[in-house]
Amino acid sequence: MGMELRGPLAERDNWTANRCSIDKAMGVIGTRSAMLILREAFYGATRFDEFARRVGITDAVASARLRELTEAGLFEKVPYREPGQRVRNEYRLTEQGRALLPVIVALMQWGDRYLQPSGAPLDLTDADGESVHAAVVGPDGTELGPDDVAVALHRK
Repeated sequence: MGMELRGPLAERDNWTANRCSIDKAMGVIGTRSAMLILREAFYGATRFDEFARRVGITDAVASARLRELTEAGLFEKVPYREPGQRVRNEYRLTEQGRALLPVIVALMQWGDRYLQPSGAPLDLTDADGESVHAAVVGPDGTELGPDDVAVALHRK
């Protein structure tokens, strides 16, 4: 089935998703290279050459994606200088960028479950070594599936 649409949304043919937040988010992070750059940032990468090398993209693509992600507010540039070198920038996740952690984790775990026939290549744990996962949870902490979630217009 799926999520229940409530109120005016229940009649799907009477409205369009012209202010869709998913569409807006995909406009910012919707490329493969952007998502993999974010993955690397969560793994600790901060420097241009790390992103390009670890993601396996050209310098031109890395430059374009880092510029877009910085302009969108997901990264901030922080100048640094190695001895004898010119000033360069590190790219550090902002609060807005760090807020994407559940999205990255959910995509990873979906890929682990459905696209890795030999099982997950990595384990995600908390500081105590306990497994963690991304989920949609209710106010009491219960995990919810699509049939347990309703969508309604936001009341302002």
